[in-house]
Amino acid sequence: MCTLRGYRQGDEGEVFALVESALRHYGLSVSPEETDADIKDIGKSYILPGGAFKVLEDNGRIVGSYGVYKVDNSTCELRKMYLYPEYKGRGLGKKMMGDAFVAARALGYSRMVLETNRCLKEAVSLYKKYGFTEYSPEHLSDRCDCAMQKDL
Repeated sequence: MCTLRGYRQGDEGEVFALVESALRHYGLSVSPEETDADIKDIGKSYILPGGAFKVLEDNGRIVGSYGVYKVDNSTCELRKMYLYPEYKGRGLGKKMMGDAFVAARALGYSRMVLETNRCLKEAVSLYKKYGFTEYSPEHLSDRCDCAMQKDL
């Protein structure tokens, strides 16, 4: 049984391994000094500025994650939403997405944005199913080719 819980200091190594594995599955790679630098100190990157970070555990092993990152007082960014490939197709992405909306609203955000790569077909499909639409941001992260937004 997979359960969601809030970030705890020390989760960074397992979260990094999850992100690296999930990206490798699609031929993408991590960027520890750029796009993935926020994993080095999740508390400083997400929690302290007014965001959230949750992990999905299966018997104590982190198998999924998502972060709500503060962009400004009304907008947050969904980041680091990953799931090990062997856990896909079980409704866990939906569980994390629903929880991310609850967390973002509880923090006072009214808009959520995200960046992704179109090769992450399951993720893009999930985002569209939950009402995200594409838009053109001022900047995209190095491995992303698509930005999406949704009013909460």
